[in-house]
Amino acid sequence: MTAPLHEAGVAELASGLAQGRCSAVELAGELLARAQADAGLGAFLSIDREVTLAQARAADARRAQGLAGALTGVPVAHKDIFVTRELPSTAGSRMLADYRSPYDATVVARLGAGEPGGAPGAGMVMLGKLNCDEFAMGSSNENSAFGAVRNPWSRDRVAGGSSGGSAAAVAARLVPAATGTDTGGSIRQPAAFCGITGIKPTYGVCSRYGMIAFASSLDQAGPMARSAEDCAWLLSAMGGFDPRDATSVEQPSVDYVAQLHTPREGAGAGRPLAGLRIGLPREFFPAGLSQDVAHAVRAALAELERLGATLVDVSLPRTELSIPVYYIIAPAEASSNLSRFDGVKFGHRAAHHGDLADMYRKTRAEGFGAEVKRRIMIGTYVLSHGYYDAYYLQAQKLRRMIADDFQACFGQCDVIAGPVAPTVAWELGAQAHDPIASYLADIFTLPASLAGLPGMSVPAGFGTQGLPVGLQLVGNYFREGELLHTAHALQQATDFHLRRPPGA
Repeated sequence: MTAPLHEAGVAELASGLAQGRCSAVELAGELLARAQADAGLGAFLSIDREVTLAQARAADARRAQGLAGALTGVPVAHKDIFVTRELPSTAGSRMLADYRSPYDATVVARLGAGEPGGAPGAGMVMLGKLNCDEFAMGSSNENSAFGAVRNPWSRDRVAGGSSGGSAAAVAARLVPAATGTDTGGSIRQPAAFCGITGIKPTYGVCSRYGMIAFASSLDQAGPMARSAEDCAWLLSAMGGFDPRDATSVEQPSVDYVAQLHTPREGAGAGRPLAGLRIGLPREFFPAGLSQDVAHAVRAALAELERLGATLVDVSLPRTELSIPVYYIIAPAEASSNLSRFDGVKFGHRAAHHGDLADMYRKTRAEGFGAEVKRRIMIGTYVLSHGYYDAYYLQAQKLRRMIADDFQACFGQCDVIAGPVAPTVAWELGAQAHDPIASYLADIFTLPASLAGLPGMSVPAGFGTQGLPVGLQLVGNYFREGELLHTAHALQQATDFHLRRPPGA
C-alpha cells in the first residue's frame, strides 16, 4: 500500500490484505506501536502484543489457505464493556479491575474468530480494549476509574462518552475501527466530538450477550469507524439473531454494504438521494443551540438537499421530556443490574470488613465511582415502595409517547436529522462538579434511544477552535441501511470524515 497503513480505513485495508499489498502481522505491528506510543491519549486500557500478533498470524494463515473472509486480518479494538477471554474486562471500573472473563461477548466473537462450535467469525484482529466511562455511565469519559480520555483534536477537551476511548482511538488513527455501546447517545456523541462516524442500530439488532449491562432496555452495541462504508462492513458482521440474548431480534444478518451501494429508485447522476424526505424537528434547533454547531449542521443539510433530498419540517414535542424520562429509567435498571457486584462471586472485595452486610457496604463503596453511586441511588429511590408509580411508571408511559412522536414524524419523512450535541466538546473538568450540565448535553440523542430507533453521527464540519461537529441521522426501525446510504452519499460529496486531528 502506498499510504501509511494507519491512514487507511477498514474497506481500504480489507482490499490491501486481499491483494497481498500488506499482511495482517505487518498491519498489527504498526498499529500496536502507534497505540503504545500515544498512551497519553488515554484511549487504551489493555494491550497484549502477543495475543494480537498471534491473531494476526492466524489471519495471514487463513488467507494463505484461501479461507479468509473480507475482513480477515483487519484490526479492531473493543470498548471495555464487552467481555473477552484473552484481555481483562473492566467496564472502566475499579470493581472489575482484575476481572478475566471465561468467554467472549457475541459481538467480539462475531468480529473475531467466531464462537466455539459455531460459525466462523469475520477474522478481525483484536488490537486491545478501550477506555470508557465506568459501566458506560457518562457523557465525557471522565468517569473512568483509569483516567479520562483526551480528544485528539484538542487534548484539553473531552472525547465524549461513554465510548470515548473508541472514538479517540479511531480519530487518532490508532485503529481503523472500534466497537462501542449506546445507551443514551454513547456512540453518537463521542463520534461527533472526535469527528468520526458511528451508528447505533435498532435495539436488538446486535446481541447484548457478554456486554456488561448498564440499562438493559436501552443498551445497544454498534460500530465506530471513519466512514459510513466502514461502519457498514462492521455492522454486517456484528448483527444478527443470538439465541443467548432474550432481547435479540429474530432476523437474519443483513448485508449493509450491499444496501449502501444500492441506488435509490429514481436517483440520477449527482442526485443519489432523490426522493429521500429528511425531517427537521423544530425541537432539535432551539435558541440555545450553539451557533457554530447550528451553522455546520445547516451546511450539511444544504448539501443533502443538493444531493436530491427534500427537507421537511416536523415536530417531536416531547423532546425535552426525554431527559427526565431517561434519567429515571436508566438509573432504575442500573440499580438492578449492578446489584450483582457485591464482592462475593467476582470482582473487587473489601480487604477489611466485619459481617456480610459490612462487606457489601465497603466493597461497593470502594469499587464504584461517584457517578455510578449517584445513579444507583437515584434508581433505587424511584423503584422504592411509594415512588414506583409516581416516577418509574410515569416515565415508562412517557417513553411510549416519545416513540409515538417518532412514528408520527415518519409518516411525513424517511429520515430525521439534526445536531448530535448542543455544543462541540467541552474542556476537561468543566462539568466535573455539575453532572446536570452533562445530562443536558444528551438532549438530542436520548429520544431515539428511548424509542429503540437506529441513529448515527456523521462528520458535518467544524466549530469553535476547529473542533468537530456531528450531524445526527435517525431512521425508523430496522432502516440502518437507509441511514448508512444517506451518510455515504454525504461523505462522497464532502471530506470532513477524511480530515485528521493534528499529529494523527
